[in-house]
Amino acid sequence: MTDAATENNAASPSLNILAQYVKDFSFENPGAPRSLQARDKAPAINISVNVNANPLSETDFDVILSLNAEAKDGDKMLFNAELAYGGVFRVAGFPQEHMLPVLFIECPRLLFPFARQIIADATRNGGFPPLMIDPIDFAQMFTQRMAEEQVKAKVNAN
Repeated sequence: MTDAATENNAASPSLNILAQYVKDFSFENPGAPRSLQARDKAPAINISVNVNANPLSETDFDVILSLNAEAKDGDKMLFNAELAYGGVFRVAGFPQEHMLPVLFIECPRLLFPFARQIIADATRNGGFPPLMIDPIDFAQMFTQRMAEEQVKAKVNAN
């Protein structure tokens, strides 16, 4: 290999998962065993998603995917599952303008299948059918978050 090829390989973008972990997890089934009885209509399920990223070093970042899934039958809570699932990512060789999209789109996209499985297992183990959360469009979430940040910046500037 030539020196130029070595330089190109050193500068080529890379994204590696160094660790994955459950940071915080809670499953509540406050009405059990009554909440487990058959019902004539499906419960209302509300799912919220959030992503945060914190630098650990120049190339390493801690990305946390937070999922909250709540099922209600009328005003009665059937279950509430809260999960903060993290990953430590090594991000190298990306231009600065690509760092936020990598951290807030690609990293949570890689974490999501594992977090989804934890929620599905918890709801199943809680006596309900497993909750299989639909795939999440992290790119759309990121775009919306950036638009909200721009509006806040304009409001604060005035």
